[in-house]
Amino acid sequence: MKKIVSTDKAPAAIGPYSQAVQAGQFLYVSGQTPLDPKTGAIVEGSVEDQAVRVLENVKGIVEAAGYSMQDVVKTTVFATDMANFAAVNGVYIKYFGENPPARSFVAVKGLPKDAQVEIEVVAWKA
Repeated sequence: MKKIVSTDKAPAAIGPYSQAVQAGQFLYVSGQTPLDPKTGAIVEGSVEDQAVRVLENVKGIVEAAGYSMQDVVKTTVFATDMANFAAVNGVYIKYFGENPPARSFVAVKGLPKDAQVEIEVVAWKA
């Protein structure tokens, strides 16, 4: 069974996609950028500030679907500068702690609205 997940705890989709889709026991969360869900504006500041907003958006969607951040089994991080690897990791570990999910960290040429970081996740629970 496929179920669309939508919440005001994360920004509305800015294109033809869903915030997340639950398929069976899996939850697929679309890539989240550092958009403030209340204003729709990108968070100004450091890459750390943006990573916090991104992960808060992810957390809002994951929890709205009835999952927790500990249910996340795979993430993909997209960054516009690999020099930000350590800075993003510093924020990331606060959300995933011990036993973090599998992850890919990919450098990209650009992201929507000139964001510095975007993260998509897959969660699973029995």
